[in-house]
Amino acid sequence: MVFTGPGEQGKQPIFNVPTSVVAVLGLLIAIHVVRSLLPIDMDNWLVGATAFIPIRYSDAEAIGLPGQPYASYTSWLTHMLIHGSALHLMFNAAWLLAFGGAIANRVGSTRFLLFAALCGFAGAAAYLYVRWGLFAPMVGASGAVMGLMGASLRFLYPALDNGGGSLRNIHRNLRTVPLMSLRQSLTDIRVILTTGMLILLNLAGAFGMGPGTSEGAIAWEAHAGGYLAGFLLFGLFDAATHNNIAPPSALIEDDDEHSVSKPTLH
Repeated sequence: MVFTGPGEQGKQPIFNVPTSVVAVLGLLIAIHVVRSLLPIDMDNWLVGATAFIPIRYSDAEAIGLPGQPYASYTSWLTHMLIHGSALHLMFNAAWLLAFGGAIANRVGSTRFLLFAALCGFAGAAAYLYVRWGLFAPMVGASGAVMGLMGASLRFLYPALDNGGGSLRNIHRNLRTVPLMSLRQSLTDIRVILTTGMLILLNLAGAFGMGPGTSEGAIAWEAHAGGYLAGFLLFGLFDAATHNNIAPPSALIEDDDEHSVSKPTLH
């Protein structure tokens, strides 16, 4: 999907949303729409079967949870496909478009999908570590989205520095500018400030202060795990691309004991 500017400049795209990002976004919306049409009991079962629930891994009685025993394995992925509300989905969709598009344009669709999944897994692992043994269902793609954000910081600011104020130059630079090393990133004041702001926002969410918190607790653990994974591991996915940089166009298209309680949103 391509958005262009007016006049002669319209011949060059300002924003390119890769097909893979549009497809993921379409899937998330479609799932939410289908869920809204299901009877409440069926939707509750579906959420229970797809949500990431720490007690699955520590209590033999968890066998009575929806989707067991298979959900112990599948929920590492399926929890990212379910959202607690339309507002929850809208927040994640906006960040997915912004940061997922930048990552997919840079490394291609396959690496984008694998990297996003890895960040989501890392977010779930952090959530499991902190909430071990608890019946605390978690849904949402924020772990993955936070990972995409963390990765983007390692090339976003250099792209802005070399863009000369031109949106087209910045967009091109997002695909070609060298990735900052971890040492460079950890000493860049803009990266430090952005990370600090994210920490403050997550702390506010953890204490029920912030947009969307009235609809469920915020899984700050998953946010932190996903962000760290994206920030630290993106170089493993980016290096192969920059050993042989492809043309930009090639990168663009490539209620009983175990009833379901309100899931944690992330």
